[in-house]
Amino acid sequence: MNKDFPRILKLLRKERGLRQKEAADKLGVAQALLSHYENGKRECGLDFLVQAADFYNVSVDYILGRSSSRSGVVVTENELDESTAYDAASENIASTSTLLRKKLVTNAAEVVFSLLIKTKNQKLAKSVGNYMLTAVYRAFRMVYSAGGENDENLFSIPRESLSGITVAELSLEDVASKSAEKEGTADEKITNSRIEHDYPKQSAALFSVITNVEKELKKL
Repeated sequence: MNKDFPRILKLLRKERGLRQKEAADKLGVAQALLSHYENGKRECGLDFLVQAADFYNVSVDYILGRSSSRSGVVVTENELDESTAYDAASENIASTSTLLRKKLVTNAAEVVFSLLIKTKNQKLAKSVGNYMLTAVYRAFRMVYSAGGENDENLFSIPRESLSGITVAELSLEDVASKSAEKEGTADEKITNSRIEHDYPKQSAALFSVITNVEKELKKL
């Protein structure tokens, strides 16, 4: 049984502001049956799957949890191959996977910070900002230290202490963000449809990040 379908089916109904009875009537099924679908007690047939996707104006891939984008467009890990490509901006030869991840990260980060501004939550902005800065710092140290040829005296924190300290900092900012979550005054809720509407170019990158990262996390 697909574990994502019940969760997303319920999410779509709530985004529409529909009670379960109203949604059932519009989808042409009994409320009890829709309840079973939304709670994962029964699997739906192909006809209902297509009907629900059409009614909520999303792709079948989205409603099945195969993509975090409502349109179903996503850059998958299979597309992150290791062939070479020319990066005209930096005039360097680099792997396609590296250039693609660069686009995913930069575009997704733009959406994150833009949404963060809209929350009007200074505490959350500080903790998320520090979290992102620490992650970038750690990534740079990983690249800098590769091969062991660069002078580590550039940094005040020794390499042997780096992993523990950065993990601790990320954990602290994660805790800080949770305590600040309810202090925002955003004018609108964050939904997939709103993100795709407000960020037509960057949203595909964000949803690709969500899909690929969650796929990897589920393996742990």
